[in-house]
Amino acid sequence: MSKELVAYFSRKGENYVNGAIKSLDIGNTEVAAKMISDTTGADMFQIEPVKEYNADYNICIEEAKRDKGANIRPEFKNSPADISEYETIYLGYPNYWGTMPMHVWTFLEKYDFTGKKIRPFCTHEGSDMGSSEQDIKKLCPYAEVETPFSIHGASVNEAKDAIEKWI
Repeated sequence: MSKELVAYFSRKGENYVNGAIKSLDIGNTEVAAKMISDTTGADMFQIEPVKEYNADYNICIEEAKRDKGANIRPEFKNSPADISEYETIYLGYPNYWGTMPMHVWTFLEKYDFTGKKIRPFCTHEGSDMGSSEQDIKKLCPYAEVETPFSIHGASVNEAKDAIEKWI
């Protein structure tokens, strides 16, 4: 059996959920990542920012918009020294401004994904995958980017069956 990794970026605290700002103890993408890991037995790695976005949701989204507009590659904590042992990477993130958070771009540029399978999954509140699938293909041209899976963030706690079907 090949070794698998669930690498994900998630935001707990203030989030936009079903048209309102709500505080989440665990971010939606982390909930989905845990379901995937529980189902597959994959190792988990959280892409945690060195410098967190602001706790206030509205300020956070402006910071994320600024990072995207300036094409910034923010650092993340505790990065694995190597991912060569993994054949399949489940890559999770919320949709930020039509694509992945820039921390995920940093992750994808840090490692060699040649010959690996990348299985993207994205949480969102109505914007689906955005351009993230195409962005992953551009960043990792020698990886096999498999069919992505999008999850409405407000419904993530009820997504286990859909996630298992996708897997």
